[in-house]
Amino acid sequence: MGAGHSHTHHGHGHGHEHGHGHQHGHGHSHAPADFGRAFAIGIVLNTAFVIVEATYGFLSGSMALVADAGHNLSDVLALLLAWGASIAAKRAPTDRFTYGYKSSTILAALANAGLLLVAIGAILFETLHRLTDPAPVEGMTVIIVASIGILINAGTAMLFMKGSKDDLNIRGAYLHMAADALVSVGVVVAGFVILYTGAAWVDPVTSLVIVAIIAWGTWGLLKDSVKMGLLGVPEGISETDVRAYLSGLDGVDAVHDLHIWPMSTTETALTAHLVMPGAHPGDSFLHDIAHHLELEHRINHATIQIEQTRDCAHGSKECAA
Repeated sequence: MGAGHSHTHHGHGHGHEHGHGHQHGHGHSHAPADFGRAFAIGIVLNTAFVIVEATYGFLSGSMALVADAGHNLSDVLALLLAWGASIAAKRAPTDRFTYGYKSSTILAALANAGLLLVAIGAILFETLHRLTDPAPVEGMTVIIVASIGILINAGTAMLFMKGSKDDLNIRGAYLHMAADALVSVGVVVAGFVILYTGAAWVDPVTSLVIVAIIAWGTWGLLKDSVKMGLLGVPEGISETDVRAYLSGLDGVDAVHDLHIWPMSTTETALTAHLVMPGAHPGDSFLHDIAHHLELEHRINHATIQIEQTRDCAHGSKECAA
């Protein structure tokens, strides 16, 4: 009887959550749209710059320029990935993908972290080769080309800045651009040093410093996207606080099977079983819970199951407690 009872109310919670989620979805859908233009601008500018930079890098013999061009190329791929994912995330659910394609943003963030690692490896390989065999470098060419790079990368990074705090997918794109702006600054400095001292080794050494900076940013992106891929509770949400809130509700004796996981880099889902011996409190109770979870904990898809008796048949660890 317990299971049958809880099942019907699971439907209630779900029905409400759908309606509530829709309201949220409406407000949320503006954000990705804003970045469509940013992605398009970033891709066009960076593709043009990669061609220019690689050409002048080879002509002037600068490894720092070639390294920067390689990294810029990974940026174009990164922007394409993040853009594709943000478009896919807005597609409607199907009978096969009942969440739609929201989690493609998590996959894109993971892929971008992987791309950054590949870029680091490639730059490192070529730089170490250059350290053992320094080649003459044309300082002035390097300075001019890299200066254009600073403008393009910093400008593109600014377009993604506001979304980078709340959306890991946008942060992936932002990190690529910000890292590139730094790379270009380093290349300009190296160009000046080479101009005034003629020391060719400065070029590969600058390249190594750049690699270290990119690696530092990549590690954070990789860690966070792997956590999301493993359905870890998203940053900024406390499982303990959510559990305390649900346990403290009137009529709730126990909370078990509480799960909080990311559906995408911006949306979070929750399911929980509430043991309420005093019968089901009604739809407005479920509505209030979903509203509170969205406002206070940024959880926008809550499904609550009400049980009058604690059903321990499935042997959940909370039941044993």
